[in-house]
Amino acid sequence: MSIRRNGLAAGICFVIALILWLAGLAADDEALASRLGRQVLRFHVIADSNDPNAQSLKLSVRSFLLDRIYEDVGESASKEEILDYLAGSEESLIKETNEFIRLHGGTYEASLEIGESYFPTKVYGDMVFPAGNYESVKVILGQGKGRNWWCVLYPSLCFVSDTQAVVPEASKQQLKNVLAEDDFQSLLSAHPKIRFSFRLEEWWDSLWQKEGDPLKPTQD
Repeated sequence: MSIRRNGLAAGICFVIALILWLAGLAADDEALASRLGRQVLRFHVIADSNDPNAQSLKLSVRSFLLDRIYEDVGESASKEEILDYLAGSEESLIKETNEFIRLHGGTYEASLEIGESYFPTKVYGDMVFPAGNYESVKVILGQGKGRNWWCVLYPSLCFVSDTQAVVPEASKQQLKNVLAEDDFQSLLSAHPKIRFSFRLEEWWDSLWQKEGDPLKPTQD
């Protein structure tokens, strides 16, 4: 019985330590996201629906707006310069976007919101941004009920395939210039994927055995 009690105690200690460790990681990520949220500018495009045409148009609108914004302000523009541009050009951008949507067969319009939004953990090339609230530019197409697309507008980390892209060194340098060194390094250090397999029956049996000698009670 002492072996079983020791095994149970060890299992409980392991679970408690695991929970505390995961809670510590979550707290660190939350704090990092809070600091990043004041320094970067996220870009978020929400499709009208999950209809294939709506999803395709979402990506076309994304590319249209990114090209339009960077063409006017330049990819080296600061966050403040981008926000000033958007504030002064919001009406014309929406008008042009709506014309673009109609030209590509859409029957709805777009709206633009600048403010704070929640983003899940997201990978941009070899950088991982933790989940949290970030200042963002949100473009809502039609009813805004479809799958969305996001990237980092400042510094420029927007790619057509953001999970496969390699972040340009110029963009990394921009980000490094506005972040504390520890925060920047944290973006390059993703948490390892952890998989747990709870084989309860084998674990329970192991509590009754030692070096192959059967200690588990048996029935005659």
